[in-house]
Amino acid sequence: MTYDQFNQFCRSLPATTYVVQWGNAHVWKVGGKVFAIGGWQEHDQPAFTFKTSDLNFDFLSENDGYQPAPYFANRGMKWIQQIDSSMEKNEELQYYLTESHRIVSLGLTKIKQKELGLNQL
Repeated sequence: MTYDQFNQFCRSLPATTYVVQWGNAHVWKVGGKVFAIGGWQEHDQPAFTFKTSDLNFDFLSENDGYQPAPYFANRGMKWIQQIDSSMEKNEELQYYLTESHRIVSLGLTKIKQKELGLNQL
């Protein structure tokens, strides 16, 4: 996935905002909270960072093409960085970005979720 494809996909998720920060990283937020970051890879190769469940963090930490996210995981947070941006991983990445968006949005107050039209049944 390219950064343009990453930005296009994140933009398609509900109630998202975009900012460039932290060393020109593509940062996506929901309700003011970060759920995805594009950037931070050496050698100008795309890398994508996202929040995961405990189970997915353990699984992905042991999988080729993924690593615990620098700056996040060493602080005990369950964030993964995908360092293999090959086209075969696009669908997988879209799943994890959607999950990250969901996990982060569930951490917002109920009032904020309602205001943004998120997680309403």
